[in-house]
Amino acid sequence: MTSLPTNLPPPSRQALLLVAFMWFAYFLNYCDRQAVFSMFPVLKSDLGFTDTQLGYVGASFLWIYGVGSFFAGQIGDKFSKRRLIVWSLALWSLVTIATGLANSPNMVLALRALMGISEALFMPAAIALTANAFPPATRSRAIAALTTAQILGNVGGGWFGGWMAQQGQWRTAFFALGAVGLVFALPYFAFLRGVSEEAQVETKKSGGSGALVGLAQTRTYWLLCVVFPVFVFGLWLLYGWLPNFLHEKFALGLADAAFNATVFLQGATLVGMLSGGVLADTLYRRTKAARLWLLTASLLGCAPFLHYLGNSDTLAATRVAAMGFGLFSGFFMGNIFPSAFEIVPADARASAVGVLNLFGAVISGFATLAGGALKQSVGINHLLTYTALAYVLAGLAVIAGIRFIFPRDYERVH
Repeated sequence: MTSLPTNLPPPSRQALLLVAFMWFAYFLNYCDRQAVFSMFPVLKSDLGFTDTQLGYVGASFLWIYGVGSFFAGQIGDKFSKRRLIVWSLALWSLVTIATGLANSPNMVLALRALMGISEALFMPAAIALTANAFPPATRSRAIAALTTAQILGNVGGGWFGGWMAQQGQWRTAFFALGAVGLVFALPYFAFLRGVSEEAQVETKKSGGSGALVGLAQTRTYWLLCVVFPVFVFGLWLLYGWLPNFLHEKFALGLADAAFNATVFLQGATLVGMLSGGVLADTLYRRTKAARLWLLTASLLGCAPFLHYLGNSDTLAATRVAAMGFGLFSGFFMGNIFPSAFEIVPADARASAVGVLNLFGAVISGFATLAGGALKQSVGINHLLTYTALAYVLAGLAVIAGIRFIFPRDYERVH
């Protein structure tokens, strides 16, 4: 395989602005979906939620989101990504506002399902459009920079939701978040109208066979479809239940629990994501499997910290475990989609993201559900330990994939 030039032209101004606009939309995407998880105690008292119903708050969203992502990927590869992205933002913002009007658990769960549909339209098209604007040698940094919005959205949405719930204003929190999204949709659409949807074709196209056929023929891609759900299962177990876990274990207030569940975890993830993007792009000049090696390091590095997150005796030790998990998880989050783009046809990128999200979201939906259903009998701490073991197995599987199937898949599309 040929080496890449070391002196690369800087990204265009429009490409950088594209990342900035996408970043804020992605930030709102995660704020709106995450705020509710810091409101669990208030939802139990105000609307009569049970622990199992609270588990479905995440599960109903993720299952519908996963199925919707599959179809959104197909739509994004065939129709205008720009319009799809803006419509998604407007629709999920309206659903967020409607959540503030909910008066029963069933209404909240129905709106979470609608949130899953509306947000599913965003990510496949947004990731593909951003990837199209950057060459492979700088793509991990671009995607990592964009994905930091997920981290700050989790922190901002989690803290804001917990703080507003503690003030008795959980409904107002949804009204405010939705309103910001509707206002932002106007300049967002105006900018995207001038953005090209043409891909930088450094890989072959799927041709007449179609995007899904091209994906189905790529064994490394299916390996990613196995390890990605394992990773996001652990991630969503933390996203959905860590605030409540800390609230009960260390007797923290809602705002303090939300702060400790997000800032240390997500702050370290931010560092891992940005450093992992730079590291992947640097190593890519030496090996085309660089991004897959970053996924391996992430899974194996996350495992012990995931165990200690649930089994540390002090809040200080739990914070350290959260930072360790966050650092290594950032490697995975910034490189999973660029890894897929190495071995799939150029015109199947949105579909590749959509199918990965299908597997990831459907499986991770069981994480929030398991947290609620098994919270008393098994315990969140033991669920985290079992998930850590799965991380180790997934990391070993990626190593085997790099050795035995990646080279042929890479050559097939280049």
